[in-house]
Amino acid sequence: MSRKLEGKIALVTGGAGGIGRATALAYMREGAKVAVADLDGAAARDVADEIVAAGGEALGLAADVSLSEDVEAMVAQVVARFGRLDIAFNNAGIEVEHEPLHKTDEAMFDHLMNVNVKGVWLCMKHEITQMLRQGHGGAIVNTASVGGLIGAPRQPIYGATKHAVVGMTKSAGLEYGRKGIRVNAVCPGIIRTEMTERAIAREPRRQQYIDQAHPIGRLGEADEIARAVVFLSSDDAAFVLGHPLAVDGGYTAR
Repeated sequence: MSRKLEGKIALVTGGAGGIGRATALAYMREGAKVAVADLDGAAARDVADEIVAAGGEALGLAADVSLSEDVEAMVAQVVARFGRLDIAFNNAGIEVEHEPLHKTDEAMFDHLMNVNVKGVWLCMKHEITQMLRQGHGGAIVNTASVGGLIGAPRQPIYGATKHAVVGMTKSAGLEYGRKGIRVNAVCPGIIRTEMTERAIAREPRRQQYIDQAHPIGRLGEADEIARAVVFLSSDDAAFVLGHPLAVDGGYTAR
């Protein structure tokens, strides 16, 4: 049976855990060679080692996506190791805000914007530059959120960052689609990850909200998001461009 990404070179940011790790492993299973990048370089290398142990090829990298020099070096290292870049999953992001807007502060605003918006912009900037240089197109998937499609009470800045990711995705898709570079986004609902567990530990009453949030009746799993990202990264999605794909158990269908 043929694999969807056979021989492709893929990059995953925020790849050390959760959706990023699940997607890196899914890319490997579909035949891609995978570069795993994360602010925690040691954890990224652990995931790369996991891929190698499973019979794949991988590279683990440390990178802060909010720093231009880190992102440029990250893409350069991928190309130096594998020769090109075909697929990028810009997944690195943070969620540190659980306050009403009037209680948020400037430092929180700057931190969220630097990672979630500037980070995606920098990654696309350098990834697209490389893909244009290669001349044979590529696929980029950005992690947005249901918070980029609807309002996010007590997360107004986070919601704004994810709306920005959706907007950049649509704009970049329109700009580079005719050059063979497809840019799309995945918009997860509430997924069972370390980030979700931390949020529940901070505020146990969130568990009741989470249990009721999805009409499908449960949390999402990281592997379910990974499968959607593989779809958007593959030729199965050849006619999908500039699209924010909700994978949310019906969260936004109400």
